[in-house]
Amino acid sequence: MTVSDIRSRWFRGVSAPGARVRLLCFPHAGGAAGSFHEWTTLTPPGIEVLSVQYPGRQDRLAEPCATVMDELADAITRALRDELTDGVPLALFGHSMGSSVAYEVARRLEEAPGPALTRLIVSGRPRPRLPQELAPTSAPTDAEILDRVRTLDPEGAALYDHPALRPLIMPALRADFGLLSTYRPAHLRRLGVPVTACGGDRDPVCTAEDLATWADVTEKGLEVRVFEGNHFYLNPRREELVGYLTAELL
Repeated sequence: MTVSDIRSRWFRGVSAPGARVRLLCFPHAGGAAGSFHEWTTLTPPGIEVLSVQYPGRQDRLAEPCATVMDELADAITRALRDELTDGVPLALFGHSMGSSVAYEVARRLEEAPGPALTRLIVSGRPRPRLPQELAPTSAPTDAEILDRVRTLDPEGAALYDHPALRPLIMPALRADFGLLSTYRPAHLRRLGVPVTACGGDRDPVCTAEDLATWADVTEKGLEVRVFEGNHFYLNPRREELVGYLTAELL
């Protein structure tokens, strides 16, 4: 570990001494902290970028994956309260499944003392659905999961067909899709911070209208920003997205 590295059980990043805000990033289903590695090179010194490493992938491969949203959000919130004690304000960014996890962590941060939350940024996902809006479903089969992945990420889907990699990748995907199939909060908490919702203009599962549903979870206003691209617009549009978020946060 170098002096500038931030590497704990839950968080990865590069230290930014004197940062005015800390941006914590939550990966998509099956994703890992490395998804946001390049963000650290695109942000100014005023923003420190950290990403969450969910259990059951990369260097946490031996740990069991979370299978219930409350379990995952509770553990991340505890780690935030225990480790981020320097008073730097916190903004949360989540993509796809990460949007729902980030929202649940934001709820918890507002319910009890912890890092001061300044903004929730969500991407590629509608706001959480209540049980009366959408009943929980059974966990999808592996074939259904892979069909979904091919729809969402046509360019990256070939990775899941690699015979040596599939046994390493599928457990996390299976757990994450199972978690989402049962995640239905009993109620929606309106956060006391602004929410920004981002997405791709060709996303097959999350339209601009879907992004607008996040207005239901904030008392401080919603801003919607649509970029060119599909569900994973944030990869080819990384510089544009990070530049936009930088202007929002500083």
